[in-house]
Amino acid sequence: MNNSRLEIGLKTLQAIDGEAGQRVIDALQSFAPDLARFTIEFPFGDIYSRPELDLKSREIATVAALTALGNCAPQLKVHIHAALNVGCTPTEIIEVITQMAVYAGFPAALNGAFAAKEVFMERGILALENTEPK
Repeated sequence: MNNSRLEIGLKTLQAIDGEAGQRVIDALQSFAPDLARFTIEFPFGDIYSRPELDLKSREIATVAALTALGNCAPQLKVHIHAALNVGCTPTEIIEVITQMAVYAGFPAALNGAFAAKEVFMERGILALENTEPK
């Protein structure tokens, strides 16, 4: 095991997800410790830490991908929290999810929107900056 990958991954995970990310890793530790370590080392140690995209751009891409998959609500909620943590606005998140209706279909986008609503409610975000339909 390369400890620098793990250390970089833990630092990046903390910057993005804070305690929520650590709770996921802790939950895996007792029964799938290798998966917990891989989850830190590869996505956060190797990919998220690359300098070519900032964390906000990476979270926008992740929210789009998880929305498009359509069956990843728990992971999507974690990454909607993360997107907010790294500077995305609720309006930007909803816009990304709305765009996925074009590429992944309305069911996936609707599931994503409802996941976002749950996250916004958890965080006390009751209204978007712009609620007027376009």
